[in-house]
Amino acid sequence: MQLLATTFFENAEQLFDSIGIFFQNFSFWYVLETLLLFLLLFYVSKILYDNDASKVMFFYWALIIIGGIFMLAESKLFNKQFSLIYVLVVSVFFLVIFHVEVKKSLWDKHGAVPSREKTAGAGTEVHSVQEVERCIENIIKALQNMSKNNVGALVVLSRGNLPRQVLQSGVPLNAEISTQLLEGVFFPKAPLHDGAVIIRGHKIQAAGCFLPLTQKTSYPKDFGTRHRAGIGITEVANVISIVVSEETGIISVIKAGVVQRYADYDVLMTALRDYYWQELPLATKK
Repeated sequence: MQLLATTFFENAEQLFDSIGIFFQNFSFWYVLETLLLFLLLFYVSKILYDNDASKVMFFYWALIIIGGIFMLAESKLFNKQFSLIYVLVVSVFFLVIFHVEVKKSLWDKHGAVPSREKTAGAGTEVHSVQEVERCIENIIKALQNMSKNNVGALVVLSRGNLPRQVLQSGVPLNAEISTQLLEGVFFPKAPLHDGAVIIRGHKIQAAGCFLPLTQKTSYPKDFGTRHRAGIGITEVANVISIVVSEETGIISVIKAGVVQRYADYDVLMTALRDYYWQELPLATKK
């Protein structure tokens, strides 16, 4: 019994000594570095998850875990500084590859539409297949008419996720979608024809809006400001833009910075149905 008590006190003394050594070596910078490390891992994972890149996220974590196992196996490499540098390099590599998604994440967070503007967009949701078909037919007819007459146009299909700066740069309309109204907005002598029309649900939310321009230079020479704006907005927000070229009449559908030129009736129908399908209530989809 006495031997057991002695052993217990010796172990307890060793435990307290270990705790004492830990707090003696405790460093505020160590905690800060660890916290920043976990925040970086969380941020990169969130960006990949929000953009449906689950396979890439798995690959990212596989690299982190395999690198950690390798450093544990090679004890000379396993130290705090090297671990932090390794995670930082891998994370920055993924952030550079997914820079478009990073910009979307930042715009969604810091450019979110205030509650007053969200209220102004209330009631724009479509409620039936018939309403969807009416909106689609009106939009396609307007686009094709403008294409035939070489009238430049830029239409953005939004889900209420555009930065407030974009909406505030134009004129609020909150009007029902119609072929005549769309063509009237983009009439060459109309005051709002140079800006973008924002469509949300069955309403034209705003017109004459100014959009961020893409910084990429790999596009055809005939892509002017209207095309660069149509591409730029899809790089920073999860929207679809449709551009009618003023010079050629060519219609382009743009998603996530990817341009599909020479969009005919079928291409436009597919793009618009994809958009409105997500707008329909779940009960209507069944």
